[in-house]
Amino acid sequence: MTELEKIAAYMDENGIAYERNVPGAELTTFRTGGPVALVAKPLYWGQALALHNAAKELGAKSFVIGNGSNLLIPDRGLDCLFIKLGGEFNEFFMEGSTLICGAGASMAAAAKYSVAKGFMGLEWAAGIPGTVGGAVAMNAGAYGGEIKQVLKEVVAINECGLVHCKVDPGLLSYRKSAYSYPDMTLLEARFELLPDDGGAKERMEDYSARRRDKQPLNYPSAGSTFKRPEGFFAGKLIEDAGLKGFCVGGACVSEKHAGFIINRGGATSSDILALIDHVRRTVFEKYGVMLEPEVKILKESGTDD
Repeated sequence: MTELEKIAAYMDENGIAYERNVPGAELTTFRTGGPVALVAKPLYWGQALALHNAAKELGAKSFVIGNGSNLLIPDRGLDCLFIKLGGEFNEFFMEGSTLICGAGASMAAAAKYSVAKGFMGLEWAAGIPGTVGGAVAMNAGAYGGEIKQVLKEVVAINECGLVHCKVDPGLLSYRKSAYSYPDMTLLEARFELLPDDGGAKERMEDYSARRRDKQPLNYPSAGSTFKRPEGFFAGKLIEDAGLKGFCVGGACVSEKHAGFIINRGGATSSDILALIDHVRRTVFEKYGVMLEPEVKILKESGTDD
């Protein structure tokens, strides 16, 4: 019996919902990728902790995902376990000025809720397409805001078990966070917000309008494909390199925003990877800047590049 067969048997015995051979197109916003062998869906903390411990003990390769909004799965698929938090992990609520969110909750929905409740600090996040766990894992940011500015506490699973810790902002940087898998499996995040100064809703609506105007939201993508290189803007470099509209198969550099690679229709993960490589080489040859992908590119082992 393989490690994955053992973890499947464990989930059967313990009532943890899961699916077999789930297409990558159902797990990522790129809508590409081959089947993932097992996708588990723990619904509450006890299940998540038990599954984490069982996977570790049995040696099953695993990866925690949210909405897959920053993820690329290979066309051949992955012989591993994906853990996708559901149930009570999708909930969020205010406790005083603290926004308490399950890691599987929609970051956009939680941000909009906080503004509706009369608080500011997350209005910039109303357009983030991923989960709270994903936003914390990559220290998501937009329009001058970022997670590290408001994240105060996390509850997570690490090598010691279940931990509840205060956040050290120094452990979060541009699109990086120490509070992320595999070092930590985030279960809950707590954000300390400020009373609305009267302009939070207006700012949120302005950010949303700018996003609709400037980003190719009508096509599958993973948001900004590349990290912002120091002293430059990735989209500007790509546009100046003449790559707007350049395609490999069904994957294209967006005509609307060159920082986005989109699935124009029928793209494969290999198309997207080839286009990423072409963009990086071209920009480097022209400007001496090597762009770093913001998208997590998963390999056959189930780990990211």
